[in-house]
Amino acid sequence: MAGRTAPHSLTRPVGNITRGTTAVNRLRRSDRRLINDDLVADRLARAPDPLVVDLGYGASPWTTFELAARLRTIRADVRVVGLEIDPQRVVPGRDGVTFARGGFELAGLRPVLVRAFNVLRQYPESAVPDAWSTVLAGLAPDGLLVDGTCDELGRRCAWILLDRDGPRSLTLAWDPFTVERPSDLAERLPKALIHRNVPGEPIHALLAAADRAWAHAAPMAPFGPRVRWRAAAQALRAEGFPIRPYRRRLRDNVLSVPWSAVAPLDPS
Repeated sequence: MAGRTAPHSLTRPVGNITRGTTAVNRLRRSDRRLINDDLVADRLARAPDPLVVDLGYGASPWTTFELAARLRTIRADVRVVGLEIDPQRVVPGRDGVTFARGGFELAGLRPVLVRAFNVLRQYPESAVPDAWSTVLAGLAPDGLLVDGTCDELGRRCAWILLDRDGPRSLTLAWDPFTVERPSDLAERLPKALIHRNVPGEPIHALLAAADRAWAHAAPMAPFGPRVRWRAAAQALRAEGFPIRPYRRRLRDNVLSVPWSAVAPLDPS
């Protein structure tokens, strides 16, 4: 492994042991968006060492193996390391994926991408800035952090994409056939936003506007929830919300905006 960093066994893990709930294919929606995100794909493709860390993968490493398989469609030589702060959850590696003990300090690794799903959800909101800072400081120069959360079946998914300068965007992705309205994702917002879904905050305004647009797009319902959401998203753009457009049809309903559109008014 000359020229490449390996997990440092003497590095003291930073963080707390979480519940570790996981399930096969739970993170499929975020994985689909990551491998189709131009920024993520470009950073991974250009990285001298295509190292990815799955931080806090839980009691079983299924989603880590799934992440590795999907990222290899971008770059076949991607290296994935799963880190868990609980030593009882560290399992032997296989299929080109390795596992080690580690926390927000990343076990001394310098990855180009870190995925931390359903980790910070179990921390207080006040812990988020320090956790972000610790992870971001350990990234490769062009590294990215995905801080997200989802429900137990992966039908409702939300994540913040960050680089070393801070948050870049918020993305919501949901199952078109089981979620009634966009604001149903409020309960799965990342910790940095979940307590900000109150009148006067940008995230509340966005979700309220998304619900209105969804209701106004009801005449499109006979064509299916995906078609209806495309009409709703277009209406949101017409209102001035900077909803990211997608060139091709998507399996999921997706709402993605720059961080500036949802950043808390009082980040303290």
